Amino acid sequence: MSNRWIDITLPLSKEIAVWPGDTPFSFEVVHTKQQTGSVNIGQITASVHTGTHADAPFHFNNSADTIEKLNINNYIGAAKVVDVTGLDLIGREELEGFHLDGTKRLLLKTKKVTNVEQFPSSIPLLRENIGEFLQEKGIFLLGLDIPSVDDIESKELPIHHTLYQHGVNIIENLYLQDVAEGEYELIALPLKIVGADGSPVRAVLRAL
Repeated sequence: MSNRWIDITLPLSKEIAVWPGDTPFSFEVVHTKQQTGSVNIGQITASVHTGTHADAPFHFNNSADTIEKLNINNYIGAAKVVDVTGLDLIGREELEGFHLDGTKRLLLKTKKVTNVEQFPSSIPLLRENIGEFLQEKGIFLLGLDIPSVDDIESKELPIHHTLYQHGVNIIENLYLQDVAEGEYELIALPLKIVGADGSPVRAVLRAL
């Protein structure tokens, strides 16, 4: 195992692209050391779906679990990075070409370059059969380097729903630009925000 951890988290700054109409990210020092006499105190404002984040099922299902109720073990452990760059559709048909036996956490690299400051006009689409396929393989976490598992224009969110129905947790907006295919150890813990529909994560990988 390598001792080197690879940061696969998008940096949070005022330049980061957010969903059109969503709350822009901001950080400011609201109380300076000069003012308090002892410390600087910062404040952030953001959507919980800004940058690299985990979706809770409550995000798209009012009766489902919020982020603090999810099993943290899903977000720590062995993971496999698969390069599907260039594919417009990703599902059973495409993923059957990869050796996924024994994989529990699957990270899909869909592009060569990530522009943190520009929200994409289009993204690769996941087939609705992906949830069933991942469950058959025993995969319970799917991470991607795009802002949504569904089409950007979708209101029904069929992929979110099918992944949930098949026991697959979701991480979106990973930074996989400099990551090669292979087996890794993943840590990508969501914050314990009571009642939240999602959470930023600090995601890191270490080669196995």
